[in-house]
Amino acid sequence: MRFESRGLGRVGGWILGLAGGLAAIQVQAQLEDIRIDDVPDYEWHVGCFGTATGNLMGFWDRNGFPDFYTGPTGGGVAPLNSRSSQGNQGVFSLWASKAGRDGRPANQPGHEDDYYFAYESVFTDPYITAGRKEHAPDCIGDFIGLSQNKWADLGGECRGNIDGFSYVYWSKGGDRRWVRLGQEPTIPAGSDIPSGLVSWTRYRGGDAASFCQLTDFNPTVSGGRGFTYLDLKAEIRAGRPVLLFMQPSGDFSRTVAGVGGVNPEIHGMLAYGYWIDNDGTEYVRYRTSWASGDQMLSPWTAAPWLPGTLGFPLRGVIAYQPVPKIRSIRRDGGEVVIAWDGSVAKIRDGLTGERRQAQQFVVERADALDASVWTSVSGRLEVREFRGPAPSGGNAFYRVRSVTAL
Repeated sequence: MRFESRGLGRVGGWILGLAGGLAAIQVQAQLEDIRIDDVPDYEWHVGCFGTATGNLMGFWDRNGFPDFYTGPTGGGVAPLNSRSSQGNQGVFSLWASKAGRDGRPANQPGHEDDYYFAYESVFTDPYITAGRKEHAPDCIGDFIGLSQNKWADLGGECRGNIDGFSYVYWSKGGDRRWVRLGQEPTIPAGSDIPSGLVSWTRYRGGDAASFCQLTDFNPTVSGGRGFTYLDLKAEIRAGRPVLLFMQPSGDFSRTVAGVGGVNPEIHGMLAYGYWIDNDGTEYVRYRTSWASGDQMLSPWTAAPWLPGTLGFPLRGVIAYQPVPKIRSIRRDGGEVVIAWDGSVAKIRDGLTGERRQAQQFVVERADALDASVWTSVSGRLEVREFRGPAPSGGNAFYRVRSVTAL
């Protein structure tokens, strides 16, 4: 399966394009065991989807997109954990900025100051009660609507968001809903997780594609639609962790503290691997959003996924596919040199121990940006720099495609 991603750049006289409680389940033998390496496992902080998206973007910061987290914690690289004993709790600012944390001035309110009072609070957002202006969006939680109690109708299901909660606009029949910013007028800006992830990425100077989709076993899905286990395997093998959205079937709103119609119970996690048992049972490996460590597994179609008080089945998934970003384009004598950010995610085979880069890059050239034919000027690259003969004159267009490794 091949995936492409695109971006644009200019150098000199040329125009160039870059395209491009939980308990572990005991399983004794397996047919497949594939996981993505280097995925953070942060402690829950002001919301499960805040934490899950923090794990996601912390991963990408470590694996090819260094502008995603730029705070002082970890020397500017998102850490693998959020332990206070290691001075890592500043990474909470990745999804929930706060005055005085992670280098933010003490007199500059952020996400937590403006929106969060207490878990499941239905109160008016604090910035309103304090009579101050809402801060400009600057963290993931701001863009995905986390804890922002400002919408009267979310997808005809509930009003929200109460503290610690977020929402997703699903295609109810099970079709894949790709984010189309500015082309979905029924989705208010900042009220939807997948749209928010793309908007946040653009705020960070990059770009991405994202989609959400109900699972193939969701009760509302029929006719062969829905996100399948094969789809999950494809995303994992492409080195892309997937957000998991748990929600009780048929529960679309509830009453909290006497206020009706607010967000239903949900939980958000991050899938980073899959495991197929010797008898063919299909499992998912995930981060719980509670810093539970490795070896957290659940069968793909099992309900509930989470034992005990959070017995929620998996409603759907949110996929995120970051786009390579040009870092520089320059002449060097008779050569053109292009450098970019892009996925260097590694996947590991638990049976063989093999570890390899999931994505590679192919550089192509054409005489026009909208050309129907592009000529490859490189083989498959794992490095994120290309050096090749410079054009003799006029405009030259280059495209770098991000493709799943063979």
